[in-house]
Amino acid sequence: QSQAGQGSTFSIFLPLTLAIIDGLLVGVGEHRYIVPTLLVRESFRPTADMIHTVHERGEMINLRGRLHPLMRLYTHLGIAPGTTDPAQSIVVVVEAGSEIRCLLVDKLLGKHEVVIKSLGETFHRNRYLAGAAILGDGRVGLILDLQALVQKEPVPMEAAA
Repeated sequence: QSQAGQGSTFSIFLPLTLAIIDGLLVGVGEHRYIVPTLLVRESFRPTADMIHTVHERGEMINLRGRLHPLMRLYTHLGIAPGTTDPAQSIVVVVEAGSEIRCLLVDKLLGKHEVVIKSLGETFHRNRYLAGAAILGDGRVGLILDLQALVQKEPVPMEAAA
């Protein structure tokens, strides 16, 4: 509202149900995804001797003497990776409930506080996505539903190839 010689009044209405999370922005191929930091235990670059294949269980990472399933994120999301070599990638160790999984991503892009936006009809069938966020550069980052990813059975090595 404006009145000549008196000034202007601006009103901003914000929805009460804004959900804001801290997220770790990761890159997989040309895509960017947000991993909620509350569920991230650690991240590291694996060495070749840390990766093992267990019969009918798929790839595993030896993390301080314990084997944890390795999930190549690109296979679950159906996208092309930047690299398939784990030694050239980053492992993000996530925990949901009592389950631990190691997500293989191409790179870490930083930590961001993001506002969760719901996904439209286009993405509602992908159960590994919890929402989306508009990042500082104007691009969209898809927020991963780690609970759904962690509950998924590991993919055997033959199926991942």
